[in-house]
Amino acid sequence: MAGHIKVQIRHTEMQMKKQFKKLQKFLQEEEKASIKLLREEEQQKSQMMKEKIEGLNRDISTLSDTISTIEEDLRAEPISFLQNYKTTMERVQPTLQDRQPVSGALIDVAKHLDNLTFRVWNKMKDIVSYTPVILDPNTAHPGLILSDDLCSVRYGNSQRLPDNPERFDYYGYGHVLGSEGFNSGTHSWDVEVGYSTNWSVGVLAETYQRKGDGGGQCWSIELNEGKYTAEFSESATDLSLEQKPLEQKPLTIRVQLDWNEGKLSFSDPDTDTHIHTFTHTFTDTLFPYINTSHTHPLKMLPGKVSVTLGQCSYMMYDAVVWQKRSNQLTT
Repeated sequence: MAGHIKVQIRHTEMQMKKQFKKLQKFLQEEEKASIKLLREEEQQKSQMMKEKIEGLNRDISTLSDTISTIEEDLRAEPISFLQNYKTTMERVQPTLQDRQPVSGALIDVAKHLDNLTFRVWNKMKDIVSYTPVILDPNTAHPGLILSDDLCSVRYGNSQRLPDNPERFDYYGYGHVLGSEGFNSGTHSWDVEVGYSTNWSVGVLAETYQRKGDGGGQCWSIELNEGKYTAEFSESATDLSLEQKPLEQKPLTIRVQLDWNEGKLSFSDPDTDTHIHTFTHTFTDTLFPYINTSHTHPLKMLPGKVSVTLGQCSYMMYDAVVWQKRSNQLTT
């Protein structure tokens, strides 16, 4: 067990570094892209300013020539200049009007810094995932092989693993539990069973015996030798799913647990078809559970990640009101 702890440390550290490296790469690319947009605007605005300055220089040169001409006219024939004054000013005035300052000439700082960290965080939905149930390798039967992300499991060659109290031994052939148990609330997760020919999916009570003869409360549906059944401890109910055409048989099982209401439902999310529902008064902590003795992997599917914006002003107001009420109650 001491040796296995060292193996776990090395493997876990390696996976953590791998995931952080992925996030770091994403942030670096986002930084480069954001700075690139800033530089592009800089070039655009600088070019515009350059053209404006060149135009002003041309206007200054034109005005200088005009002033020189006017001065010469004044020295030569002042009366002629006064007679042509209106024409001279009409020639100069349009040039002065065309060179008024234009809006939008400065860098749009607000656009580049507007909720920058939030916008980047929102984009991270495309590279990160959230899986409602993660498998616990410390519970896995020695014959099971878990993926590095602890989201899928398949049966393989038996491994030398510590016989820790949490792990299923021979009786729990092919068993592995989720890392988190539930003793209240509603919970849902999807398991991709694919074309595996031997599997069981459901929940198992924390008090279930994991050693020796085993025994305890377990609710699941399973496929074994082509037959689908709903299992509760030692009792089984036929589901007759095998009578459906191959294309209609479930490739994904959705498990929905309402602990408080005492309901455990199974359905096919791909066809939105109900499969079976258990009703029971739950009193124990329940753990998501998978059993397989097939080399085809079973996979816990990730959920959809979304970002919802709330009204911060109302939230702050509610928080202040709640704080005042709490103080009054304390007083």
